[in-house]
This record gives sequence, C-alpha cells and structure tokens, in this order.
Amino acid sequence: MTPSATGTAARRRSAGGALAVLAVAQFLIALDYSIVYIALPSIGHDLALSQSSVQWVVSGYAVFFAGFLIVGGRASDRFGPRTLFVIAMLLFGVASLAGGLAPGAAPLLVARAVQGVAAAVLQPAVIALINTSFATGPARNRALSVWGTVGASGLAAGVIIGGLLTTMSWRWVFLINLPLAVVCALAAPKLLPEGDRATRRRSPLNVPSGVLCTGTVLSAALALTQASTMGWTHAGTLAAFGAAAVLLVAFVLQERRSPQPLVDPLLRRTRSLLVGCGSTAFYMASVGNQFFVVTLLVQQLRGYGPLAAGLAFLPMAVAIAVANAVSARIVAAVGVRLALTLAFAADAAGLLLLAAQVHGDGYVLNLLPGLLLTGFGHGVTYVSMFIAGTADIADRNQGVGSAMMTTAQYMSGALGVAILVLVLGPNPGAGDFGWAFATTAAAAGIGAVLSWTGLARGRSRRTAPAADLAEAPS
Repeated sequence: MTPSATGTAARRRSAGGALAVLAVAQFLIALDYSIVYIALPSIGHDLALSQSSVQWVVSGYAVFFAGFLIVGGRASDRFGPRTLFVIAMLLFGVASLAGGLAPGAAPLLVARAVQGVAAAVLQPAVIALINTSFATGPARNRALSVWGTVGASGLAAGVIIGGLLTTMSWRWVFLINLPLAVVCALAAPKLLPEGDRATRRRSPLNVPSGVLCTGTVLSAALALTQASTMGWTHAGTLAAFGAAAVLLVAFVLQERRSPQPLVDPLLRRTRSLLVGCGSTAFYMASVGNQFFVVTLLVQQLRGYGPLAAGLAFLPMAVAIAVANAVSARIVAAVGVRLALTLAFAADAAGLLLLAAQVHGDGYVLNLLPGLLLTGFGHGVTYVSMFIAGTADIADRNQGVGSAMMTTAQYMSGALGVAILVLVLGPNPGAGDFGWAFATTAAAAGIGAVLSWTGLARGRSRRTAPAADLAEAPS
C-alpha cells in the first residue's frame, strides 16, 4: 500500500471514530429527554410526587437545555468545541450519577436541570465538531444525516430502554448515562479535532440573555403547571404568568442593546430558518410529545407494566428508523417543502387515529396503526425540518442556526408537556387521552400549513445565501 493510500485509510478511520463519538453524544442528548417517560409513574410513587410535579422531571431537563443552548454555542466558539465537549460530557455524567442516587424529589430535579445545562453546552459543540471533522459536501452531508437519524432514533429508543431499565429500578434510567459519558470524554481528545485557536472569537459570553431566556420559559411552564392544579385565576398562577411577561420584555431589551446578542440579526431575517424553528416547535408539540401521552395511556389506562410499555414503542422505533433511511431520497424526489408538509400531515393523521381509538383495549387494532403511521411521519419530519431550516445558512453560521432550531424544539417540548397536563387533568380517562392526542394532532396540522406556506417553491441549496454573501469580505 502506498503512503498516500495509507494516509487516506487513516483519515477515514479517524473520521469514522470521530463520527462514532459524536453520534453517541447526540444519542445521549435525545435519549435523556425520553428515557424517563416510562419511569415517571415509578418516580412519582417512590418520591411522592403529584402528576403535575412529575412532569418537571421531563420539563426540568428540556427547559434548561433550551434556555442555555445558544449560550453553550457562544461558549463553544470562545473556548473551542472539543474542550467544551469534554467538560459537558463529564458534567452530564456527574449529573446523571446524582440523579440516579437522588434521595428525594428536590435533588432529582436539580440533577435534571444540570443535565439540561450540560446538554446545552454539548449540542452546539457536537455540531461544530461535525463541521470541523468533515469537509463541505457529501462527507459532511452524510455525517449530518447520521446526526439527524441518531437524534430522532434516540427519542424513540429512550422509551424502550427506559421500560427495560425501570423493571429493575427507575434509577437505572439515569445511571446508564454515566459509562457512555465517561467513554466519550476519554475518547474525545484522541478522536476529535482541536480546532484552530486563532479563529476562536474572544467576545464575552452573553450570560444575561441566556438567564433571562431560561427564566422566561421556566416562569411560563410553572404558570401552566399551576393553572392545572390551582386554576387559571389563582394568585400563584397569575404571578408566574406576570414574571414570564416581565422576563420576556427584559430579554428582548437585553438583546437589542447587547453588542453580542444571542441571536445574530442576520439569522433573524432568514425566512427559511424561521420556518425551520417553527417546524421544530410543532414537531415537538406533536409527535415529540406523543411519547408523554402514550406512556401515560398504556400505563395508567391500560395497566401495562414498565417492560410492556417500553416494548409497545418498538414498532414505532422501527418505523422511525425506516423513515430516517429513506428521508433523503424522499426530499430529493419531491422537494423539502412537499416532503415536510406530507410528513406533518402523516403525523396529524396518525395522532387523530390514536385519538379515535382510545376507547379500545387492543394493542394491534387500537394502538399499532397509529404508532406506525406517526413513527414514519416522525422520522421524515425530523430529517426534513433540519434540511429546510438550514438550507439558506452559510456553513459559518450552521452551528448557531441549528442551535436556534433545537432551542425552539425543546422550549416547545417543555411547554407542550405542561399544556398536555392541563388537558389530561389529575385522573385522565379515555376521553381525556383522546383530547390530548387531538391537541398534538392540531400542532402537527399547523406544522403542515407552516411548511407549505412558509417555504419557497422549488428552492435549491445555494453555496451561500445572498445575505451572507453581502457580509462576506471581498
């Protein structure tokens, strides 16, 4: 073998190792959001949590993840993505250990919040490392395809793995993260590129905007949660809504006067990115939050044990994997606008099918068809929305743009769960679950309308958007 061929083979192995580490990291981020769903009843029973309080085990992770995501991106720019990757992985592992060993509700919720912050630092670092490790073109596109596939599959795999682990103890849904996080942290210095220190931006981190953003979402979610238990006119509910409004105004003012805003003004004017952010929000409010409704349905209404509840999602996980495998071909054949619209329409149809069949007791007849249809739609939606949202962003802005979309996704997830708690009520029956599925179907329907009306007809991917070209040095 010639030296050139040897060098090429070594680079391929290095790239393959880097992609493996980054894929495991992305899998952990998605997995940790959904793996606790099946364990929620066990957690609530052992720690004496009400149903409205138990949802914070999910929302506590999602809200802090969404709030600190773009701040994590800024930190990655300043200190280097590989350094932040290692730090975030170690913090994620420590928080997972603390969650698994938590003696009560408060330590568990704090651990979930720390996991969310760690994931918020980790996510943009993963995206930046993909762009650093793989050249622009087919190699990077394949890597991003793997990233998207792992993200969608992680959400589905989480409920299955969660069901299996909860049969032993709900604590294992947190402890399982520790060895994976340690392996990734140890492998990162050997397999991931360090990056060019000279190109790192030394601008200060916009922590105030990140704190205000997180405070806004936390207050809004708290208000919705209290409304479900205390009523919409209760003083605590109104106070939380008022705090959310004040924090939102403060966030907007902070962004306007800051020399380093969290969201670059150029990105705010990119229509396809704004549509992509809306798509990720409605994706999470529909099939993303479907996991929450289905897990409660099969465990509380149908009486499934943790293992049976987890296995109930297996056909859906397979459907998502199949959809991930063919999504790129579907987009190439019909265009991203039609692909994303039809995917959201399939999501809505499957969720309405589940809503219509909540009174039946059979799995094959009453659950499986809806799970398969939403599973396939889920997989196509996830890949298509990131293709659509990042189509008009230059490579140098891909990390921030993807962070904005993921922020919208997880903010919507946290608020969506809070809304579903309101719809389901304290002791949900079949009719309540029907309305919950109908609520998620409505979100998917809005996503379809947004995709069809918001995305341009026959748009092709440009080398760099006109707005970016105007800023580029000549």
